[in-house]
Amino acid sequence: MVLTADADETVLAAARREGAGLPFGCRTGACATCTGRVLDGDLEHVRPPRGLKARHLEDGYALLCIAEPRSDCRIEVGAAVANDLVSNPWK
Repeated sequence: MVLTADADETVLAAARREGAGLPFGCRTGACATCTGRVLDGDLEHVRPPRGLKARHLEDGYALLCIAEPRSDCRIEVGAAVANDLVSNPWK
């Protein structure tokens, strides 16, 4: 799916405006429910992403509720991304 974000619009806001379903929770960058992995392009968090550790940021993860695109981006979302981010001890 291709989304177009307006200037100063988060990826989550653009997705919701265009009717695309993205999971979200807090909308403040704390819970990580909206985590995506940036495959290409440049996203900027507009506030500190408290729901991600430094190693997650280094690996390209972003919180889409507080991330605004600064270029064309390709972002992977979904259960596989969430599973890669947090190991489940109940498996």
